[in-house]
Amino acid sequence: MNSLGRHYLVELWEAQNLDRPDIIEEALVEAVRASGGTLLDVRVVPFPNRAASGVAIIAESHVTIHTWPEHGYAAVDLFTCSEKMDAEAGIETLKKYFSPQRIQIAEIRRGLIP
Repeated sequence: MNSLGRHYLVELWEAQNLDRPDIIEEALVEAVRASGGTLLDVRVVPFPNRAASGVAIIAESHVTIHTWPEHGYAAVDLFTCSEKMDAEAGIETLKKYFSPQRIQIAEIRRGLIP
């Protein structure tokens, strides 16, 4: 079966830098570059509790992150409609920035074409 896109759900546990909007933005930009995506815009919004949400809009779809520093946890979505994007390289880049002790990854094929 073919699909229109691949959606990676990435969970980072016991991670670092989750309360650093500057690092989060840099990580999003570098993850897009590493994966071969085309960055259109990036935005990170910090919250009073030191958490943050970020989004990298890419021509191929998006990369998002939501952090819970108090739990050492971040939820990342990497969605691409390009077969040329190397999502694994983007995920490896995120690992470098956040140094999780544990990571869970689920891949979902979106828009299945019979």
